Amino acid sequence: MISTTFDRQVVLIVDDMPDNLAMLSDALDESGHIVLVATDGLSALQRLDHITPDLILLDAMMPGIDGFETCRRIKQLRQVNHVPVVFMTGLSETEHVVRGFEVGGIDYVTKPIRPQEVVARIGAHIRTGRMMSQARGVLEQAAHAVIVLGGNGLPTWQTSKASQWLEKYFGAPVPGSQRLPAALQVWLNEQLVRQRQGESLDQLPPLVVRLDQGELHITLCGPGQGHGASLLLEEKTGGPAALARPEDGPVLPASLEACRLTPRESDVLLWLGKGKTNRDIADILGMSPRTVNKHLEHIFVKLGVETRSAAAVLASSVAAGSGGQLLQ
Repeated sequence: MISTTFDRQVVLIVDDMPDNLAMLSDALDESGHIVLVATDGLSALQRLDHITPDLILLDAMMPGIDGFETCRRIKQLRQVNHVPVVFMTGLSETEHVVRGFEVGGIDYVTKPIRPQEVVARIGAHIRTGRMMSQARGVLEQAAHAVIVLGGNGLPTWQTSKASQWLEKYFGAPVPGSQRLPAALQVWLNEQLVRQRQGESLDQLPPLVVRLDQGELHITLCGPGQGHGASLLLEEKTGGPAALARPEDGPVLPASLEACRLTPRESDVLLWLGKGKTNRDIADILGMSPRTVNKHLEHIFVKLGVETRSAAAVLASSVAAGSGGQLLQ
């Protein structure tokens, strides 16, 4: 893929209306931008296989796949998902504006287009985007890894090191999925609930997932400038003796066999590790939610844990073939 490192900023305009393309191309060219055009969503995605623009100006309503679906697919492309997307729309109803932000857009302009306004907004977003890109470059070289969370608790961006560590400690992700590993999401949801109930972030213990020669510490951090809450990941390596510290809490067994779970308890733990709720597990296994709760009580005792998130991460770690241990 060609990376645009020119002093002139590159804008990809995606619109099926020739008059709009001509007007915007002229305005952006006069303001010193390099302009690329695409007339539909699929051709825009094909262009992104070869070049990374500084910003994408995207029409919301187009034949074929519309702008919302195009943006959603752009945000699934690792090489360009950081590029800011500004929607052009004649749909100013709240539901359409909200939908644009939900699929990853950062701003919108309404039709009829006012070229000077569009040029000004594009310039501001490109400057912000380049500052964020520089910040990400610093983070990629840091000893820690970062996952930035959206308001719904789902990740919106993460460093490459975070992706590597998640795969190492939780197993390969589902292809095309932007979600956290199910067991990690269970733990995060619990922490967010505790935070909403008034506990400070300093009171929330980190999640620690252990392998034979290393462990991954995951800490929930508060909102920063320009983004919501985030997860801070740090890997610590060394032998078991070097990693075992009293403040970490109990060390869980490396395999579930040593816990002497019954076959039914193993089934419950398996689905718990996949992020299923008690009601989901009850439906899958053909038992009542009350019975699931009773099995979980026994599982927690046998595993030596106090929360479902600790049990879930252990189950996920073992299911991924890591032979890992979890501390919390």
